Amino acid sequence: MLIRDNRLDIPSSEITPQSLYLNRRALMAGSAGLIAAGLLSRVAGAAALTTVPSDITTTGEELTPKDDVTSYNNFYEFGTDKSDPAENAGSLTTSPWTVKIDGLVDKPGDYTIEDIMGAQPIEDRVYRMRCVEAWSMVIPWNGFPLASLLNRVGVQPSAKYVAFETLVRPSEMPDQDSSFPALAYPYVEGLRLDEAMNRLTLLAVGLYGETLPNQNGAPLRLVTPWKYGFKGIKSIVRISLTDKQPPTTWNIMAANEYGFYANVNPKVDHPRWSQATERRIGNGFSDRRETLMFNGYGDFVADLYAGMDLAQNY
Repeated sequence: MLIRDNRLDIPSSEITPQSLYLNRRALMAGSAGLIAAGLLSRVAGAAALTTVPSDITTTGEELTPKDDVTSYNNFYEFGTDKSDPAENAGSLTTSPWTVKIDGLVDKPGDYTIEDIMGAQPIEDRVYRMRCVEAWSMVIPWNGFPLASLLNRVGVQPSAKYVAFETLVRPSEMPDQDSSFPALAYPYVEGLRLDEAMNRLTLLAVGLYGETLPNQNGAPLRLVTPWKYGFKGIKSIVRISLTDKQPPTTWNIMAANEYGFYANVNPKVDHPRWSQATERRIGNGFSDRRETLMFNGYGDFVADLYAGMDLAQNY
């Protein structure tokens, strides 16, 4: 169940390191002016993030253990087994890092990760995450709304979609250097503009109060908790505003299995398995539960799809 108020129902002390939580008031008091000026240093690779509470969270659910969140991943650039990203992503260099923002924006350019992160507070948000493979997690993310970045660069009236692109660096990403890569690279994804501007849509730079690990998409990844996990593009190097629906990697690979929208819908099965239930990672194989429409975030997003056939627009 979701709430809309100004409290975190899961205490911040359970989301961020305890020492950081206990000193949050002092940190915020001392750095408030720097945050406002965009000068607070949050360099990729630092151990901890200075965060603030968010008014968006899930309630009454146990967090997935950090060890599971950081060791059970899909990031095909580093291998197709769930353990491959944690084993292989240590080679990824995440600093310096630049994100190209272009297309139908007023201020196109190449933005450093420090420019992007230094312009707004980093929020604590706890989201359910549902994978198309019928497993799920509850993750305490740290990030900021995608809308805040788009507003900074100025979205032009003709823009209808936001396209994203992942890093291509075969020297550090083994599958990109393979003779038989699992995917066509670069990995690309996209959202409708109203989805991108929704208050749930997050650009994550950390989890559990610490800088985002490489295997989870460092230094910048997308989080859309009402959609299946493959929409959460990792290690973003380009964000483009366009008037045309952009291509997306899994839709290119298998259009009959992976649609553009990828909204969590227990009534629409994957051609090879049911989506009616899911296995919660960290609680053993016996912890299966019913899948929620929009992953339980209908109060925030259902109006985006009013009148649409969600079986056809899967």
